[in-house]
Amino acid sequence: MFTPETNKKINSVSNDEMPLLLLEINHEDLPSPVRVVNDNQDVTFESNLYQALAFRAALPDDVPQKLPRARLAVDNVGKELVSWLELSDGGQGATCRMIQIMRSDPATIEWEITMDLSNLSMTMLEVTGELSFDDLLNKPGVSLQYRPSVAPGLF
Repeated sequence: MFTPETNKKINSVSNDEMPLLLLEINHEDLPSPVRVVNDNQDVTFESNLYQALAFRAALPDDVPQKLPRARLAVDNVGKELVSWLELSDGGQGATCRMIQIMRSDPATIEWEITMDLSNLSMTMLEVTGELSFDDLLNKPGVSLQYRPSVAPGLF
């Protein structure tokens, strides 16, 4: 999962560096994605600046027979996120890309996942949301099914 160098750093007793978690929120109503890093210093990744901002992310669970779900809570400190939530009807259709890198080697992606962001809510202190995948396995294979209510002449 991690590169050998990162594994060595994570498992060492006196570690000078831990992985950084980057967050990129995309939505069609945003002029550019919201990019933050869970650290006290900004970082540049893929020629984009990720601003230092505290957030908490519970990574996806692995429960049998259920889709993976994760929780995200971002500190409510900027007007950009709040105004976007109001304009986009609660952020419907947003996606969230989570990336893990090392500050010493930001060109190497250690871990990455992109999930749908839904059920967004906002308080004075934080913006929270649920991260999940689209349930593709339970969607019908065709858009139109012939039933008596749709095509009564066939029945």
